[in-house]
Amino acid sequence: MLTLSRMGLVLVCVFSQVNHAEEVWPVQPLSAREQLEQQFSDDILQQKKARQWVHEVANNIAAIRYVDQLADLYQSIGFVPLWQDTFTASDFEQQLRMVVLSNISSDFNRRYSLLQHYKQANDWRQYDLLATDTLFAYMSYVEGIPSYGRGWLFGAGVDPQLPIPSNTSLSRLYNAIDTERLRSYINSLKPDDENYTRLLLAIDALEPAANDDWPGFYQPGIIRLGTRLRNPDALITILEQLGDLRDFEADQIRAAGIRTYNVDLANAVKSFQRRHGLKEDGVIGPQTRQWLAISPRSRIRVLALNAQRTRLWPSDAASLLVVNIPNYALSLWLNDRHVLDSKVIVGRPSRRTPLLTTNVSSVVFNPYWNVPMSIMRKDILPKAQRDRGYLYRNGFAVIRSWQSSEQIPIHTIDWRIVNAKSFPYRLRQKPGSKNALGRFKFNMPNDHAIYLHDTPAKSLFAKETRAFSSGCVRVEQADSLAMILLNHSGVPEQRVNELKSRTKTKTVGLSNKVKVQVIYQTAWVDSDGLVNYRNDVYDYDKFVAMSQNQELFTSLYTE
Repeated sequence: MLTLSRMGLVLVCVFSQVNHAEEVWPVQPLSAREQLEQQFSDDILQQKKARQWVHEVANNIAAIRYVDQLADLYQSIGFVPLWQDTFTASDFEQQLRMVVLSNISSDFNRRYSLLQHYKQANDWRQYDLLATDTLFAYMSYVEGIPSYGRGWLFGAGVDPQLPIPSNTSLSRLYNAIDTERLRSYINSLKPDDENYTRLLLAIDALEPAANDDWPGFYQPGIIRLGTRLRNPDALITILEQLGDLRDFEADQIRAAGIRTYNVDLANAVKSFQRRHGLKEDGVIGPQTRQWLAISPRSRIRVLALNAQRTRLWPSDAASLLVVNIPNYALSLWLNDRHVLDSKVIVGRPSRRTPLLTTNVSSVVFNPYWNVPMSIMRKDILPKAQRDRGYLYRNGFAVIRSWQSSEQIPIHTIDWRIVNAKSFPYRLRQKPGSKNALGRFKFNMPNDHAIYLHDTPAKSLFAKETRAFSSGCVRVEQADSLAMILLNHSGVPEQRVNELKSRTKTKTVGLSNKVKVQVIYQTAWVDSDGLVNYRNDVYDYDKFVAMSQNQELFTSLYTE
């Protein structure tokens, strides 16, 4: 069959009318291909008009980035406002504000500031368009957290050029709009986590104090009971504002005109010290004084940052072992029941313990220690060169390679000429009282060769700051942890005790593997509702310049 063009068809009709006036030719319909071409042309035109509408409404808003997605969305809803429900807009602004307070993204900071400007100016067209564009950016941020969050929230900050949200995410948004459930969709973007909610409430409680000048408490020296205070009201106000001294207690102390450091103040300081991971002695020394100096504004930023970090480690597992690096602590839940707390020792700042999500796969009794190359070269070989008996006394064997178990007699090595960087062998420490892993090792599959283990150096657990290891996590209650995990996997207590009484190395797999999260939270709210802070041991909280901090809080607290 011959397919004629539309112009050809017209010519044929005209020609037929001339030669066969009495014969009438019907007008043929467009072919399927022509219909598709026409539809495509119409779609291009409509898209062009929608993009033009976006540019006209945006009026050169620099923050607008997702023009095509804005054009498609507003065209699909007939160019009506998306954010007419003030509750939905408020919910979204609240989530956005938490990102802004954390100061991880200059782009979100700018967007939030512009949204507040358009709201105050009653410029609802530009507010609506920017809010939708910001929603696309926020959706992309939430989607990117699993892959990029450990960079974004621990030093790098969020990439200002976030990609377009996935088709799946956009489809969910369109469906929510079509079914008039946009507010529900917005709320689904925040962490469904009790820790996140508690941190938001803590921020709300601190914000009134953030608008006031923070009193300075600069008295040097060690402050004990009976010490005369240069500025007692400053100390009273700080403890009152942070919740360690109740309002009526603060009023009573002020009314009494107390000028010395008394029992009431010392008890409030003990509460303060407990929440900050300090020794609870009621004595104000350098560390306590340093924490007292941190203002509500700075605390709010840390709370908001840690609220965002809760996105990385949802507590959805019934059986979960959590190591919080800044808290130097381990907690274990089995079948939603809290069964163990233990102090831990983590990697020192130069050899950081990595953030992990894995599981405990097995328990090793009386483990050998296969010394990592970095530790062998940096720590052990220099000691062996200085002290010929060091390897003998500490139970080390020199092994030919990682692929071989052949032992090289220590005395055959000329330690005077050993070069730590080119040492061709590896080291292994036998089980025993001097073994660096102690009596228990807890294997966890991961790419960093990190595991939990016991240690013979028990005295280090008495220290407040416990960042001493080369990356692995030493557990004070390793004995109890081994018993609990093995019992949970059906190994009887009698069998565990039998294995503990032996000196032979034995690995026991866990049939009920327990999820492990090695996290980094410098602030959280505990089960008693108390806000806890910890020292930023790896400096992950300090990636924003002070000038940016000041600019941020100036804009937020002058609304």
